[in-house]
Amino acid sequence: MGVSTRRREKAIEGIRGLLERAGFYVSDAHGIRPTSFDLLARRDSLLLIVKVLKNIDALDPEEARRLQELGQLFPAAPVVVGETSGGAPLEAGVVYNRYSVAVVTEETLGDLLLEGVPPFLFSSPGGIFARVDGHRLRGAREARSLSLGALASVAGVSRRTIQLYEEGAGAEVDVIERLERYLGEAIAVPITLWNAPAPPPRGDAKRPPTDGDEPSAAVEEGKVSHAPVTTGNALRDVVLRQLGGMGWEVVVTLRCPFDAFTHAAARGEKEILLTSVGNWRTALNRAELLRELARVAEGHALFVVREAPDRASRERLPVLTITEFRRQRDRDDLLETIGEREGS
Repeated sequence: MGVSTRRREKAIEGIRGLLERAGFYVSDAHGIRPTSFDLLARRDSLLLIVKVLKNIDALDPEEARRLQELGQLFPAAPVVVGETSGGAPLEAGVVYNRYSVAVVTEETLGDLLLEGVPPFLFSSPGGIFARVDGHRLRGAREARSLSLGALASVAGVSRRTIQLYEEGAGAEVDVIERLERYLGEAIAVPITLWNAPAPPPRGDAKRPPTDGDEPSAAVEEGKVSHAPVTTGNALRDVVLRQLGGMGWEVVVTLRCPFDAFTHAAARGEKEILLTSVGNWRTALNRAELLRELARVAEGHALFVVREAPDRASRERLPVLTITEFRRQRDRDDLLETIGEREGS
């Protein structure tokens, strides 16, 4: 194992430990290569899909899109935890953005999950910014009988920019600091990490996105297509076609511990089935991980093999032979069989 691999293993273990201390139930997927994510973690209704990187510049558009696709499917909040960018360390308390995926340091994530302290700053081309609480800023100015021009002079910006701040525009961090120091109160708005801001438009005042903003191109491209897909593997195609015939919606996944994200509406809720198809050796390596991922996602796991040595060797593993799988009459029958195997 090389130095970089050991460093990565240590970083992932550190994030896993942080999540567990914060009360998350965590499943570790990083031992399977290649994979688009390293950890899946749930605490109550919050499900996180986590990628750990030393240099966040290694996250390319394809990997980001896969994270977004998985986030839409579970649903889960994708987040990247990183250390550096462009050779420089990332700053704690700042949310970075790569292809519409939130990126933070381990310290930032720990402050939020362990201490309940959210980040207030986000990075964008041109600097570090914060959202302004426009209502609070206007109230503080009027309570002190300050004109727009007077406050603009303190902040080092134009009167129009102060107006934009009071309407909720974003501001550079040094402007925020000058205003807060002068007014003696906080005016920055904390960032909801699981809905990190897109970079603001260029201009005198940087407007944060609003609920009505158009989705980014990366998110649009990441929309999942549910058209029938031929995977090039005859056994896998048979399994996925039968699942589709049972009423499951089947989405083939890439660079994942599972071959397809299979889901359907059941009893008013979304029923999730993480599905893989392969040989017995692969099933032995992945079936337990698949089950752990399914537990975190509050769903089920299924691994279909052409044949297996015997039933006893498959106890407590969500593994069916293709013969057993073909006997399943419908979705409920399949879930009952999987449940029996999970509880055996």
